[in-house]
Amino acid sequence: MTVTTPQTLFDKVWIKHIVDQETISNPALLYIDLHLIHEVTTPQAFSLLRERNLKVRMPSLTIGTLDHSTPTLPVNNFKDIEIAGKDAANQVKTMMKNCKDFGIKLLGFESLNRGIVHVIGPELGLTQPGKTIVCGDSHTSTHGAFGALAFGIGTTEVGHVLATQCILQRKPKTLSIKVNGNLKNGVSSKDLILAIIGKIGVSGGTGFVAEYHGNAISTMDM
Repeated sequence: MTVTTPQTLFDKVWIKHIVDQETISNPALLYIDLHLIHEVTTPQAFSLLRERNLKVRMPSLTIGTLDHSTPTLPVNNFKDIEIAGKDAANQVKTMMKNCKDFGIKLLGFESLNRGIVHVIGPELGLTQPGKTIVCGDSHTSTHGAFGALAFGIGTTEVGHVLATQCILQRKPKTLSIKVNGNLKNGVSSKDLILAIIGKIGVSGGTGFVAEYHGNAISTMDM
């Protein structure tokens, strides 16, 4: 009889994406299924590729959108972009050039699919259960609601993923959070997570991947 060790959803996704095992001296090397990029955390990363004469390893698994430095009004030309500031306009121009030069699909101003970088993944069906996802945006972990393993990364890591389609990562511990019962009228999911943070502390999730379950969670919409 074969005895198997129970695995969390996180464990299953992690194991399937290991390129090189973690050691005492080195983090694990994880393959990335989807890399979302925007104009703020990518300029230095693309500059690094140019300095080292590197290509983007998997352009088809990278998608860009114009997001952080764009005005909320309709954009007809770069004068409209400069409403958000000249630095912002320069970031947008740089992003457009980088995506063109490296063969990356960009959801530009003409695209109806352009949107918030951590929202377009689910909207466009790019975020799927079992995928590994990274983005230079702190909200990236919210893709976890769809059963994906997602990390917000820094600019240096953005460059590493562009060049290798992998990320260096120490395996986090797992944290199970079970919530049963019904939320009262006027109580939202944000109230619930704030209550959880109140119990475990603002750093309670540091070093962990949390999996939420219980009927209070399962009855929520996405």
